[in-house]
Amino acid sequence: MDYELDFVSVLPFYKEILNGILLTIEITAATTILGVAAGIMGAALRVGKNKFLQNLIGAFVEVIRNTPFIVQLFFIFFGLPAIGIKLTALEAGMIAMVVNLGAYSTEIIRAGVESTCSGQWEAGKTLGLRWSQIFIHIILPQAFNRISPALISQCIIVMLGSSVLSQISVEELTFTANFIQSRTFLSFESYFIITFVYLVLAIFLRYVLTYTSKKVFKMNEMKESL
Repeated sequence: MDYELDFVSVLPFYKEILNGILLTIEITAATTILGVAAGIMGAALRVGKNKFLQNLIGAFVEVIRNTPFIVQLFFIFFGLPAIGIKLTALEAGMIAMVVNLGAYSTEIIRAGVESTCSGQWEAGKTLGLRWSQIFIHIILPQAFNRISPALISQCIIVMLGSSVLSQISVEELTFTANFIQSRTFLSFESYFIITFVYLVLAIFLRYVLTYTSKKVFKMNEMKESL
């Protein structure tokens, strides 16, 4: 094997790599916040008393969880314009990621909510709290404490899944790797660097989310002790 590594030839593209990293981080941050918020609302409807909404959200979750993400992305970007809904590549990509994370986080959060002792609901009712107050202030914090590892893992999966957005020309990390490879023909070096960047981002994101969740739950425990 006579192949000689040539990482030096990739260095002139450092600006493109940095821009790809920045866009990937921005997309991940926005879709994580919106996707988890959608998951909370979806879980609230799933455990609520309205059977129609329960079934509607349940059907939505099953559709998203049992279809490929790239098909969902293509449907939003290429399919919706056929009925007059035109979106930019970035808008379509972010919507697809939010929808995908929203569906998965709905089930994760629902599982956490349903694993909470039913006595918590009764205690809240005894205190005269409304259903929404019990859900937000009593049930949800306990549920998040249980499901935070699974939810964090799902957020990381979504971040890594953002690589699919390169298929509709969103200039994130994978698009950057394809661009560099097309200019230098250094496939190994280009994708090796981007793979390493994804690894660092995934580890960093897991650390940030884990640290944040521990701080939030610690503050809640301190408030409850007071």
